[in-house]
Amino acid sequence: MPKSAVRPGAPKASTARRRGRATPGTTRLGLPGARPRWWHTIAMFGPAFVASIAYVDPGNVAANLTSGAQYGYLLVWVLVLANAMAVLIQYQSAKLGIVTGQTLPEHVGARTRPWGRRAYWVQAEIVAAATDIAEVLGGAIALNLLFGVPLVMGGVIVGIVSMVLLLVQNARRQRTFELMIMGLLAVIAFGFLAGVFVSHVDWFAAADGLVPRFEGAPTVLLAASMLGATVMPHAIYLHSALARDRHHVEFAAHAERTDFTGDSLRPRGEEQSATEAPGAPVQPSSSRIASPTRLRLLLRATRGDVVIALLLAGAVNIAMLLLAASSLRGVDGTDTIPGAYVAIQSALGPTIATIFAVGLLASGLASTSVGAYAGSVIMKGLLRIRVPVVARRVVTLIPALIVLGVGIDPTWALVLSQVLLSIGIPFALIPLIRLTGDRTLMGEFADRMPVRIIAWTVVALIVALNVVLIFLTVTGAGVAA
Repeated sequence: MPKSAVRPGAPKASTARRRGRATPGTTRLGLPGARPRWWHTIAMFGPAFVASIAYVDPGNVAANLTSGAQYGYLLVWVLVLANAMAVLIQYQSAKLGIVTGQTLPEHVGARTRPWGRRAYWVQAEIVAAATDIAEVLGGAIALNLLFGVPLVMGGVIVGIVSMVLLLVQNARRQRTFELMIMGLLAVIAFGFLAGVFVSHVDWFAAADGLVPRFEGAPTVLLAASMLGATVMPHAIYLHSALARDRHHVEFAAHAERTDFTGDSLRPRGEEQSATEAPGAPVQPSSSRIASPTRLRLLLRATRGDVVIALLLAGAVNIAMLLLAASSLRGVDGTDTIPGAYVAIQSALGPTIATIFAVGLLASGLASTSVGAYAGSVIMKGLLRIRVPVVARRVVTLIPALIVLGVGIDPTWALVLSQVLLSIGIPFALIPLIRLTGDRTLMGEFADRMPVRIIAWTVVALIVALNVVLIFLTVTGAGVAA
């Protein structure tokens, strides 16, 4: 072909092949190289793995070990049901952030009067503080078990390491933050799954534990604690931000620049319509967020991300309960994490006990970083105040250090914090399900009727359990005889 026949500036055929240029009718995800579609889908995984850290934090360890040690395999069904609920809930949160370009706290803040927004923030902040106490306590206990570090000093070390992790996080470096947290998640999974492979699990009894039932008020209280440790409010708030920031970097960067006044959530250069109320949330459109085709691809990848991440988290939780039921049942002192560590060391050997403690440490470090990130998202969306996440980490570390310093039993504080978390779940769930079912907001991506029925059923079950929990706590009927 003569040179004159070649279009100026057109790449050579070999260059086009190397760049993986899409053929007509196919959709590319903007990633380099001609790779299979499944590879592009996996490359978008990450946000759910960060959110799933909340499902394997030290509060889970305390609740699951207590359940297994005291009641054997009785409450396995609670973890299975809670994990199934978590898959639905976390996907809904991620979908809200992807489709609208806004986080759940931003939506709630835009639809609530100032006094209501502040009251909502107070309860969300209490829940976040309870979460943070549990996470710092777990990390401090792990350092004490591994190296004999005093609990208060261990809490300080956990806080410092979490600050280092948080320094990596922002809208332009989220992938790096995700990879670091996923690495810690791998350590957590290994640490808590290892013991199951060397313990003598009664698999028939474990299967019988899938039948829903209780044995008195104490098991209801413990089930509520396990639910609070599994379906966590701050993870619901956070996942909408993680998904938005990962898949709409330019939208997240704009949110970082804005001062949150008036129509501050609107992309720069775009005027507010005269028919819109001041501060109204930005409605989705292809020019602001993504085309419907792109959104469908993102949501399909998000479903895989959520299912795989939470299946892993669920397996870790169930493994902890099975380990306690098979190796710690009837052993004195297993109602505390240090006591469980000693019992594991005696029953399964020092290697398994050390691996368990390393998993607990990774759990504390990762979850306290993610918890501080979630608290920042909540404050930014509800109060429209941006506090540097590291500065927030310093402030929220204080309550945990006080708990460690005054000598409160750490394991008891962990279980109690999970009960408090379960009370905060409806405040996150109800707005989420209302928003994802709103067709004027979500358009064609609004929840269909079957999904809405299932979602509201989940909310009703959780609220009912929390009412029972409050009654048992107030009356003292949940205290074991």
